[in-house]
Amino acid sequence: MTHLKSLAGLALGAMVAVSGLTYSGSVRASDLIINADTSAPAPKQAFQDAVDAFKKENPSINVQFNVYDHESYKQSIRNWLTSAAPDVVFWYVGNRMAQFVKPGLLEDVSSIYSDDMKKQLGPVATGLVTLDGKQYGVPYTYYQWGIYYRKDIWAKAGITSAPKTWDDLMTACTKLKAAGVEPIAIGAKDLWPTAGWFDYIDLRLNGFDFHMKLMGGQISYKDPKVLAVFAKWSELLDKGCFVKNNASTTWQESQALLYQGKAAMMLIGNFITPNFPPEAAPNMAFTPFPVIDPAVASTEEAPMDSIHIPANAKNKDNAKKFLAFLMKADVQEKINKTLLQIPVNQNAAVADDIYLKQGKALLGSAAHITQFFDRDASEDFATIGMKDFTEFMANTGRVDKVTDDMEKARKRIYGIN
Repeated sequence: MTHLKSLAGLALGAMVAVSGLTYSGSVRASDLIINADTSAPAPKQAFQDAVDAFKKENPSINVQFNVYDHESYKQSIRNWLTSAAPDVVFWYVGNRMAQFVKPGLLEDVSSIYSDDMKKQLGPVATGLVTLDGKQYGVPYTYYQWGIYYRKDIWAKAGITSAPKTWDDLMTACTKLKAAGVEPIAIGAKDLWPTAGWFDYIDLRLNGFDFHMKLMGGQISYKDPKVLAVFAKWSELLDKGCFVKNNASTTWQESQALLYQGKAAMMLIGNFITPNFPPEAAPNMAFTPFPVIDPAVASTEEAPMDSIHIPANAKNKDNAKKFLAFLMKADVQEKINKTLLQIPVNQNAAVADDIYLKQGKALLGSAAHITQFFDRDASEDFATIGMKDFTEFMANTGRVDKVTDDMEKARKRIYGIN
């Protein structure tokens, strides 16, 4: 899932050389070239501060910190990794990392992972940068997904507490519609918001192991358990619980419906919270996605970002110093207080923010963490799948067509006969 870093600053041009230096292709042994996609204001400031602190600790290293806008970065990273690579790249954990590790494009950085550091980062985060027993990057930030809602609107509709179960959610939908409020905003025009609903329903119905096999192309989209996900989703759609014309609105436009009191809730990542306007902020609240099957262990969506060393980088020793620096609790704490996200290092404190504290507690108690549909699945498949989700939301009667299309794509993209 790549939405967080695309929230702002995408019109800043193809590249901004934050340090005032650009990559000339000629480097010295003391150089460190870092390519990042942190062009939005908060990430840009967070990592400029981090780079400045690293330079202060390592004055002999000439750091070149190049910041690209998010979309051009995605288009360029494979070219960098296969040709004239920088020394450090920003990317993602899990499947997105593995797609570069398997062809040998990322460096093994296991040497910077002491037993103590593995404990500080925790088994889940360490596992997400581990392949075949080796570590290939450093995770530094993540954030929770869940339902953000208007307490005042719910109270007026007679809803006294956040939904704990699927039946609670259905009841809330009924009461909100009776009160003349659209229950759920989504912003399906952006495609990825639809995937949050598919992921969570599948995780709550079928559990982590099934979900990850599905994301890995090992399970058919015609499987009865997958069809059960669409059937459960249909219960909300057929009841009219989502805002009308949601396929024509972006997530930014949809969040405005919450602030205007025209919609009551939204399933989305914690990156929404800095956008709460002063007049709406006191009435906003967060709750985890409700339970569907109590026997299924809890899994939460928590996209995690990371940094890596290209296999053909020229200054790997300096790059490892930078990755080791970004592992440290105090460094991650400072970065994430600027980002308003959760540091991966468990010894780092979160910012004094109610949503971050709720998120850290939620993720700390979860049995499993996933990365979101468009990171856990193949990138090519995810693009097709999210379009199909949008088609399904427009007409649940198309479920056979949608699952047929996804199954054909699964077989083609994952090489299944």
